[in-house]
Amino acid sequence: MRCGVDEAGRGPLAGPVYAAAVVLGDGHGIHGLADSKKLSARRRDALAAQIREHAAAWSIASATVAEIDTLNILQATLLAMKRAVESLAIKPTEILVDGLFVPEVAITARAIVRGDSSVAEISAASILAKTARDELMLQLDEQYPLYGFAGHKGYPTAAHLAALRAHGVSAVHRRSFAPVRALLVTGGSR
Repeated sequence: MRCGVDEAGRGPLAGPVYAAAVVLGDGHGIHGLADSKKLSARRRDALAAQIREHAAAWSIASATVAEIDTLNILQATLLAMKRAVESLAIKPTEILVDGLFVPEVAITARAIVRGDSSVAEISAASILAKTARDELMLQLDEQYPLYGFAGHKGYPTAAHLAALRAHGVSAVHRRSFAPVRALLVTGGSR
């Protein structure tokens, strides 16, 4: 059985990076799988529920902001992917990963550029990773209401950058990312 793996949250300035691994299995009956970025939030949520119910196995994992700052975003992403794969209830025979890089796992793994648009298992993983990370960002918005995480999910929008300048760097910001690091140099930490 093959497993699809994808991530969510490599580009934001705040919050962990998430990865999901999905084994769909034969006859899963989930229709409309696509790259999570091409789906509405409502459609993603509906598909995520179907994936959790009908996939043969699925797992979601993350790497923390501290791990991102220590390792770098690529290595932290691969770590989250490795955690997701190793947490699966079923051991897949092959792993298909969206992008250019694969995590170090004891199973044959292959990177597929734009795999989230062409491989159903990767599309499913893309959806689970995105919906899980978005849910966390809504929780972080409640804890840190000054930053607007519910709207931009931590991405470097004009509103987020303005909030960073106005309120400083929070505990959930990635200090190794250039806009955040620049504020730390000028004393913008909370």
